[in-house]
Amino acid sequence: MIRPVSAALALDVPRTFLDVSRSVLGRPWRDRCADPALQAHAATMVQAHALPELLARVLAGRGIRPAEAEAHLRPRLRDLMPDPDCLVDMAAATDRLARAVVAGERVAVFGDYDVDGAASAALLAGYLRRLGLTVQIHIPDRITEGYGPNVAAVSALRAAGASLLVTVDCGTSGHPPLEAAAALGLDVVVLDHHGAPEHLPPAHALVNPNRLDDLSGLGHLCAAGVVFLTLVGLNRRLRREAAFADRLPDLAESLDLVALATVADVVPLTGLNRAFVVQGLKVMRARGRVGLAALLDAASLNEPPEAWHLGYLVGPRINAGGRIGDAGLGATLLTTADPAEAARIAAELDRLNRERQVIEAEAVAAAEAEMDRALGLDPEHPVLVTASADWHPGVVGLIAARLKERFGRPAFAFALRPDGTATGSGRSIVGADLGQAVRTAVEAGLALKGGGHAMAAGVTLPGPDVTRFRDHLAAALAAPVSEARAVEALLVDGAMSAGGVTAELVRTIHRAGPFGSAAPEPTFVLPRHRIVDAAVVGNGHVRARLRSRDGQAIGAIAFRAAQGPLGQALLSGIGREVHVAGTLSVDTWRGAERAQMRICDLAYFD
Repeated sequence: MIRPVSAALALDVPRTFLDVSRSVLGRPWRDRCADPALQAHAATMVQAHALPELLARVLAGRGIRPAEAEAHLRPRLRDLMPDPDCLVDMAAATDRLARAVVAGERVAVFGDYDVDGAASAALLAGYLRRLGLTVQIHIPDRITEGYGPNVAAVSALRAAGASLLVTVDCGTSGHPPLEAAAALGLDVVVLDHHGAPEHLPPAHALVNPNRLDDLSGLGHLCAAGVVFLTLVGLNRRLRREAAFADRLPDLAESLDLVALATVADVVPLTGLNRAFVVQGLKVMRARGRVGLAALLDAASLNEPPEAWHLGYLVGPRINAGGRIGDAGLGATLLTTADPAEAARIAAELDRLNRERQVIEAEAVAAAEAEMDRALGLDPEHPVLVTASADWHPGVVGLIAARLKERFGRPAFAFALRPDGTATGSGRSIVGADLGQAVRTAVEAGLALKGGGHAMAAGVTLPGPDVTRFRDHLAAALAAPVSEARAVEALLVDGAMSAGGVTAELVRTIHRAGPFGSAAPEPTFVLPRHRIVDAAVVGNGHVRARLRSRDGQAIGAIAFRAAQGPLGQALLSGIGREVHVAGTLSVDTWRGAERAQMRICDLAYFD
């Protein structure tokens, strides 16, 4: 049985879903489609497009209007692709790249050490190499070089013969290194998406939809999306050259890299980004990219990859190289055509990822204990900032992410370096622009360098004392954090019983996907289901079995919940009836499919 809950009345305080005003995680539950207008949109989709009612509610709850339903369910790049030249400096960038291709110049590609940087570098280098160019990829070491281009690396690339440097997923704030490049006679093209300062560094072209004078409306793209648009423009430019017109690479074959970066960089999965992911997953499932196929095998993924696999299985393994190993492994894996080399690198990244998990678990435990004590003294502090000389710089972003998840507010974690500096990474909540706060800290002289976007940022402080930086963040973000937390609620898409959750139902729901940032995965409630059993498994997960009153049961899991209130409620509630909220997925084991729930909250009832 699937039971959408009826709409709330138009009151100042919306009605709660199933009368849950405070769950075990301290939040109310509300019907995502409580607004009568959304219910009307869903009803129209059912009637006009013959959609299942539940699918129509999921679409309406994500802002899809009836006239947009068919295009949303079948997104086509040709319908959503903008003219690349709508981006500031794109014409200059593609013209310079075209001249490099025609002249056979040596090109250096400088990327970031995360998934977006690796995928962007592989995307551009792969294209240029197929046209016969010699391309050197440089991914900086997180510890010895830090984020973005640096003078030493730029000088080395010039000495190796590069006449054109292309920075991808970095460079927008790289004033000294790009000034050094200009002094060395090295042309620079920047392809980036991070927040931009008012004063830009010198470059032949700086393409970034988030620069202040760019009106393209494409600021939601990740760097790989910007690179892909650049290659679309470059393809168009090179068609004028007789020697290249008939041997240009098929850009559709590279959409697997764009999809991977789009999901892993947590940019909004709407519009063009969503089309990138839908089409890119089709390419990835064909396993034509040797490196990605090897990594899927190393992750023991025995089913067609979905968007969440990219974020939770593939992305972390590529990131592991940049966090605690060789930062260049990811880009090398994504460009190699040698199956033996791909298998070797994939195995090494898998090993590094397991090592990273151990390092992260120890650091997160210490950080959470510290924040528990701090919030005991000041429960309303808007931003969490923690630092330790014992933490590896490669895991501070993960520490910040875990703190943000547990405490529901922006968090920054710092690794204190032997040279006296502090390297930090932060994660934010919707409505609190962390990147902007970091940029103002740099402008105020509180940080040596830093940047990012609304949901994530990085920074380097001149000394080990993080107090002034913490106070700056608190002042800058107090109001938006307070406002965001005041309206925090779990939005629910509907209610159903265990017996109604089938693999076919899950597939129907997922027609509205892929889900991610700005397109939240649908959340459903199993009302009054008994916790039959619960146990801790893996790295702090809680696996449970839930049974409805009519005797039907479903398997469920709450990730990383064992030590928190959700996990404790499951473990101590065996035999008790509760309302359980979560997302639905299909687990495939030895050819058999079964639906399961990923629990995100739980509530008691009288």
